[in-house]
Amino acid sequence: MAEPTVAPATGTTASTTVEPTTLWVERTGTRAYTGRSSRGAEVLIGSQGVPGVFTPGELLKIALAACSGLSADFPLSRKLGDNFDATIHVAGDADRENEVYPQLDEVFELDLSELDEAARERLLVTVQRAIDKVCTVGRTLKAGTKVTLAFDVDS
Repeated sequence: MAEPTVAPATGTTASTTVEPTTLWVERTGTRAYTGRSSRGAEVLIGSQGVPGVFTPGELLKIALAACSGLSADFPLSRKLGDNFDATIHVAGDADRENEVYPQLDEVFELDLSELDEAARERLLVTVQRAIDKVCTVGRTLKAGTKVTLAFDVDS
């Protein structure tokens, strides 16, 4: 999603851009890392089968589902109210020979029973458009991205 901006205070003329978040991971044990952000968030990362941690691939999938949900939140809340329930399931098996996820599948669970069929269809089209337009994670996965790696070593 786009970097958020802070709305200007009443009586001011300029908006302030939120500082970019710094992200890093620190090794905390054998095949165990903690992901951290400059906003104080933490996530435990490790190998599959280790209780209480996410694998990097699981985090990728969760990032996609969360981005879709956040991207759809405004049109959904506008139509359904602020207290709607939503669950986004995401799955995709890794191709271990090539170490890629060839396909990721999302299923967005919503209760739209209060809407007639035409209103449901309009809302789902609006939600799909919102996700396609502003879900940065999904857009990046679909487009591909350049990844660089540098080393900062003590010598």
